[in-house]
Amino acid sequence: MAETAKILSPEKIVVLPDIDAGCSLADDCPADEFASFRESHPDHLVVSYINCTAAVKAQSDLICTSSNAVDLVKQLPEEQPVLFAPDRNLGRWVERQSGRELTLWPGRCFVHETFSEEALIKLKLDHPDAEVIAHPECQENLLDLADFIGSTSKLLVHSETSDCDTFIVVTEPGILHQMKQRVPEKTLLDVPGLDGCSCNACPYMRMNSLEKLRDCLETLSPQITMEESIRSKAEAPIRRMLEMSK
Repeated sequence: MAETAKILSPEKIVVLPDIDAGCSLADDCPADEFASFRESHPDHLVVSYINCTAAVKAQSDLICTSSNAVDLVKQLPEEQPVLFAPDRNLGRWVERQSGRELTLWPGRCFVHETFSEEALIKLKLDHPDAEVIAHPECQENLLDLADFIGSTSKLLVHSETSDCDTFIVVTEPGILHQMKQRVPEKTLLDVPGLDGCSCNACPYMRMNSLEKLRDCLETLSPQITMEESIRSKAEAPIRRMLEMSK
């Protein structure tokens, strides 16, 4: 996301508290391997989820978010084959919701693939009146158990507007803090990872501490930089997303 800010505002200084705070999903789609994959599907329009590197964005025709992915794909010509990257789980969900067959890059967010189906089922049995709400980056077997599927922002809104007072939340547990602030009167249940571990917490997000945030604001470093040739190519599909989302 820091790269996206720099792509859209190249004249501004963009800093990241920890330069190593990346994304497992972005890491799972190396630009050189993706280029080869694209070459094997030359007639496909490339739609990439925003959680990818600038180098992958630069190879894309359209960028999407988890909130608008379905709507954007529905707007594309039906005769146009579409390659969706990098998240295969989000891609499968977009297929189901849009009715379009997509060619999927086999990437995944390891955080959203560590939730335990057994733990989720046990929580459902223990709390039969609870709603299961899940992010579409989760695997299909978990989405099949969900009552509501949506992006982070849509999960937050749903927790506020639903009449339900207990939610089983299947996404990166950092969202629970925001939910508790919005709906302090409701019960929010986190789903543990495989074997009961806490591996469903994103280690990259937790690298950005308050101390590092303070330091980077004082020193304006480390800064996000990139080659102008990549930045300009990556900007075009983002701008197209914004235009199509109006």
